[in-house]
Amino acid sequence: MAGRIEARLAELGITLPPAGKPIANYVPFTVSGRGLLVVSGQVPFIDGKIAFTGKLGDGVSLETGQESCRVCFINVLAQIREATGGDLDRVKQVLRLGGFIASVPSFTQQAMVMNGASDLCVAVFGDAGRHARSTIGVPVLPGDAATEVEAMVELA
Repeated sequence: MAGRIEARLAELGITLPPAGKPIANYVPFTVSGRGLLVVSGQVPFIDGKIAFTGKLGDGVSLETGQESCRVCFINVLAQIREATGGDLDRVKQVLRLGGFIASVPSFTQQAMVMNGASDLCVAVFGDAGRHARSTIGVPVLPGDAATEVEAMVELA
């Protein structure tokens, strides 16, 4: 039987992909003995390909950037599912999200772009999804991804 969070994902029409594999020398997540889960940055992979590329302010719209962050957060969720042995209900609190937005120097709406991930986090986890956050603009991301999202989560 699906848990509460899996049921919420189904209500939102979201099917989680398999957790992605690292593309370099790092692990996709680490868990401390005290239940602190840190998820490495996730880019907007869909079916094994980066779905959103380019830079905000140079051909990538605010709305497209928000959708890219949403997809990144779906990939974060896949890593959380992997880290919890398939039990997303173990998430006690999403503590922090970090967002990296590939953008031109004149683009200043990185925070609005990152709302694509933050809004979905709250939609999935409710009050347990309300989190601290940092969002920064960067000149380029791996694979020319438009966005990347990382997470820190407290597990029960």
